[in-house]
Amino acid sequence: MSGADELAGLDAQRSGWVADAWRHVTADRLRDLITGLVDIPSPTGDEGPLAEYVADTLTAAGCRATVQPLDDRQANAWARLSGDGTGPDLMLYAPIDTLTVGEESEDLPWIGPELRDDMRPRATVHDDLVEGLGASNPKGHAACVMMAAEAIALAGIPLTGDLVAAFGAGGMPTNARPGGKRLNTGQGTGCSFLLEQGIWTDYALIAKPGWTVSWDEVGLVWFEVTVHGTHTYVGSRHRLPYDNPVARAGEVARHLEEWFVEYADRHTSGTVAPQGIVSSIQGGWPRMAAVTPASCTLMVDLRIAPGTTPMQAKREFLAALDTLREKNPGIHVDAEMVLAIPGTRTDPDSWICRSATASWAAFEGREHEVIRGNSGATDANILRGRGIPTVRVGMPKVTDSLFDIDFARGMNTVSVQAMEKLTRHLIRTAIDTVTRSRAEVASLSEGTTA
Repeated sequence: MSGADELAGLDAQRSGWVADAWRHVTADRLRDLITGLVDIPSPTGDEGPLAEYVADTLTAAGCRATVQPLDDRQANAWARLSGDGTGPDLMLYAPIDTLTVGEESEDLPWIGPELRDDMRPRATVHDDLVEGLGASNPKGHAACVMMAAEAIALAGIPLTGDLVAAFGAGGMPTNARPGGKRLNTGQGTGCSFLLEQGIWTDYALIAKPGWTVSWDEVGLVWFEVTVHGTHTYVGSRHRLPYDNPVARAGEVARHLEEWFVEYADRHTSGTVAPQGIVSSIQGGWPRMAAVTPASCTLMVDLRIAPGTTPMQAKREFLAALDTLREKNPGIHVDAEMVLAIPGTRTDPDSWICRSATASWAAFEGREHEVIRGNSGATDANILRGRGIPTVRVGMPKVTDSLFDIDFARGMNTVSVQAMEKLTRHLIRTAIDTVTRSRAEVASLSEGTTA
């Protein structure tokens, strides 16, 4: 641990309560929790078995926990530590689904030529590091939320407000995988269902990557871009009109990739720098290379800053396509917006932001450091969009590793030491919140965290 006074800013009683809970946080217990989570596959749409494991584990630790099914395959889990009703309720939240599946049939060749060990739902321990699918994001963060709830329960701290530990299905930016019965299995569907079913709190803290306190976040819009052309045959290319939408799609993709840079510059504000990508292309018959299709489809993810509505983003995107047509009159392209989740922001003077940043500053022994230029979206948008003031706190990406850290390994490798630090932060912020009266929190939100 650092030489900073990690209890700085708390009164004597709360310092004692936090210290009592911290005593239950151990590297061995965190290692057990993350290993258990990684070893249970939970691709988006199939989180049911992992939700049962989470609920059973928290029940065994003395928490009142339950599984909340969305259907026969997908489920949330949540637990509640009840207060006496005089204080604010706080939700510690983490999603539990992995971005990829961990099986060759779905992940290859798009993730690479093969599945590495870190891309499979099987935990491997390398001293301080644990590797396996989702070991850092989201499962390492979910393990920290579990440990925080367990430690506070074991410490027997008298709470004024309820502490809810919630674990959401469908937190990844994806629609249904092949064979799924429901299209809406990702994009925060579990978090939304949790709130719709009455699991609601005054404040929320979502555990997701980044060792900082974030109070604003990009949203996203998806576009299906159709590039039109002519269906023809290679043997007749020189005799018939030829307009290959596959080739045209490359021109469209290049134009958009250049436009995304300018778009991001214009919309960078606060802590966000919303980006865009062309993510996939579909068109033609792979079995029949002799012919061209009449159209190709590109998928685009365009991130949007808080304050930019999906309709504003749609009009900017369509204007970018208009510019392309003006420069290339032969291109016939159109687009439909097929998904929209607005970006959101919590007032930095909100209680949860003040408490979480005070905790961060105590751990680091310095003023809170804001990380800017963010373009990642999480279920925090679902929580804030429903009116719950929410901040995001997480672990930094592992950099000191036995392996080169690329995007996938950054998702799939976690430091137990970093988990311990985040867990202690979650505990401090939680106890600082759910041991106060609602009037006290309202008063301190207008002044200085005490």
